[in-house]
Amino acid sequence: MSKNAFPPGWDEARVAKVLRHYETQTEDEALAEDEAAFESSGQTMMEVPTELVPAVRELLAKHKAA
Repeated sequence: MSKNAFPPGWDEARVAKVLRHYETQTEDEALAEDEAAFESSGQTMMEVPTELVPAVRELLAKHKAA
């Protein structure tokens, strides 16, 4: 059996915590969380065609590294 590889800063405990959060969340809590994400300043939510997602991810990674 191979060992799971986690992104930098993530480990099994962090993954378990995130899973627990979403698995125990009510529909109302999930809706409130989604609405808050759309209302947060400094970020924009937009629809991107699926075939452009790799290019967008690459641009975001370059921006973060700069």
